[in-house]
Amino acid sequence: MTVATGTVTGNRAAGGAVGTAHTRLEGRAKVTGAARYAGEVPFAELAHGQLVLSTVARGRITAVETDAVLAMPGVLKVLHHGNAPRLQGDYVGGLGKADPLLQVFQHERVPHVGWPVALVVAETPEQAREAADALVVRYATEPHDVAFSEAHPAAYGTGAETGGTAETEKALDASEVVVDARYTTPEEHHHPMEPHAAMARWDGGRLEVVDSNQGSAFVADELAKLFSLDPASVRVRSEHVGGAFGAKATRPHVVLAAMAATVLHRPVRVVLTRRQLFSLVGYRSPTVQRVRLGADADGRLRALDHQAYCTSSSFREFIERSADFGRVMYGPDAYRSQNHVVPLDVPTPSFMRAPGEAPGSFALECAIDELAEKCGLDPIALRSRNEPEVGVVSGLPFSSRNLLACFEEGARRFGWPERDPRPGVRREGRWLLGSGTAAARFPSGAAPSTAAVTAEADGTFTVRITAADVGTGARTALALIAADALEVAPERIRIRIADSDFGPAMVAGGSMGTRSWAWAIVEAVRALREKLALGGTVPPQGLTARADTGASISALSKKERHSFGAQFAEVAVDVTTGEVRVRRMLGMFAAGQIVNPLTARSQFLGGMIWGLSMALHEEAVRDGATGGHVGADLAGYHIAAHADIPPLEAGWVDDVDEDDPVGIKGIGEIGIVGAAAAIANAVWHATGVRHRDLPIRPDRVLAAGAAERSEGAGA
Repeated sequence: MTVATGTVTGNRAAGGAVGTAHTRLEGRAKVTGAARYAGEVPFAELAHGQLVLSTVARGRITAVETDAVLAMPGVLKVLHHGNAPRLQGDYVGGLGKADPLLQVFQHERVPHVGWPVALVVAETPEQAREAADALVVRYATEPHDVAFSEAHPAAYGTGAETGGTAETEKALDASEVVVDARYTTPEEHHHPMEPHAAMARWDGGRLEVVDSNQGSAFVADELAKLFSLDPASVRVRSEHVGGAFGAKATRPHVVLAAMAATVLHRPVRVVLTRRQLFSLVGYRSPTVQRVRLGADADGRLRALDHQAYCTSSSFREFIERSADFGRVMYGPDAYRSQNHVVPLDVPTPSFMRAPGEAPGSFALECAIDELAEKCGLDPIALRSRNEPEVGVVSGLPFSSRNLLACFEEGARRFGWPERDPRPGVRREGRWLLGSGTAAARFPSGAAPSTAAVTAEADGTFTVRITAADVGTGARTALALIAADALEVAPERIRIRIADSDFGPAMVAGGSMGTRSWAWAIVEAVRALREKLALGGTVPPQGLTARADTGASISALSKKERHSFGAQFAEVAVDVTTGEVRVRRMLGMFAAGQIVNPLTARSQFLGGMIWGLSMALHEEAVRDGATGGHVGADLAGYHIAAHADIPPLEAGWVDDVDEDDPVGIKGIGEIGIVGAAAAIANAVWHATGVRHRDLPIRPDRVLAAGAAERSEGAGA
């Protein structure tokens, strides 16, 4: 059961659509099956591609034996490095230099297990899969290294560290209370319910792609660069997306669908299997983090040092910026942080819900709890004592900062004042009970986007924007924002999204999508109203106004813009079996104008559930001998199931960004931040034992309890 409550925030006019609960515009289509996802849209003469991945962790391909496979029923083509069209590799895309993973079949090198080595195309999906399983690929193998450690000789720091070493060490030496702890998080994977799928075909001289992605304009731009095409000759659509979480950027299957369609002169669809997601669509890197805190006896922070290590592939750098989390959280006298990377023979990690903030908040917020214990302070009181007035690193003012309001309201709702601070004293039968809390933060940004609004002859309005609704309810939120801007009922708004022909727009990522798209829609509405005010009439085909927010976004004053939150959790721990059960959770957030409370609660609750799963379940294990995963499926990779989820409550406090035309900040990722730390802190409160390694598995609970008893006996 989940319960969600909240305060409608902000700056909407009385009777406006923004701030009131609305069901999803596409809800009926989804629950009745009328909504078509990328893997379901029918096309005439459609062929099907099945990807073949490398089985070795490092080396080169010596042979692809295609003859037997080409003789199998329905097989049309086997693409590989020996016969694939050449792609452009020297370009800069939306995420920087071209990703080598997208340069599929351009060379014989294999940098990790699961590298794409061939695509079998057949008349049916079954024929393609059978043929792909039968394809023989031979390799010359080389020694590989997949062992992640902060002591790895290839580890390096990324850029200049923030803060000064000498100043921080001096402040730590002068501190009366010091916490120096090592925290770890494992490799984690984002597996959306809908598989990654893409169809490509040539239609009237244009490359048309139907994909499941987080930004159709972004994918279209990448494809144009890869295939050296005029951008106007590429169209990408992605009307319905069944989850993304950072995984659905431009991925190899999209490139391969376009490549196969070009070679075969017919539509080709490529759908990834669940197992293939483990190596092709990114993941969260494992981390090792050392946090050192120094404080006066009253809890006033004198020093904060956060060093974080993550892994990346040997061919492309991706940084899980865990050490960045504290840069605006607290106000120590001396601050130092740095991220370090260990390059290995593994797939490249990627953005995964709250990249950096999710693991970074686990380490820092657990360390803050340990400091509160050492100082004999309530954890909320300690945080209140160290509230910064400006950004610790930037020195910039906050656009708004209502973290303490979240803690105050959350503590009241959760019953925190009645909590006995002593660990290990509450018991119900075989269960030890405890409660914990942690702070949350995620940046609030906006990126230039374009939008068009048309006044139709029938009195309705059509909004066109290359937004992506990845399950968040963005389509509905944008309709409400357009309705208020036009001062009409939401029923008079028609929203068309996820078509690259509508022009460039921010992707659904970084909790920036809705804010960026809303800004563009509001400016387009303003331009339309000006046209109508100047005597413009609505012709039968409609009157359209367009907007590009590039100038407005660049004119924003420099401030620290963030959503904040306070997470609370109560757990029960069975010290006989090591089982940890979360009894209840509460998240209170300061996340700007809440556009649609109904879908906003879903976002907050979904993030909190993911944080619970992160704390207790999720852990991808890599086999050192093969370089691949042990149990690369949803049976071997454990996630929280329905029975693991307790009553949840999500709410929010008033917190409007006055510099934003709608007051939005962004809520997509803040819900997971701090959730794992709150649960870990609650486990300490229940048992008196700290758990600094995720997930908190039963065997770890039992081992930690045994070690604690052994130390007690020795003392």
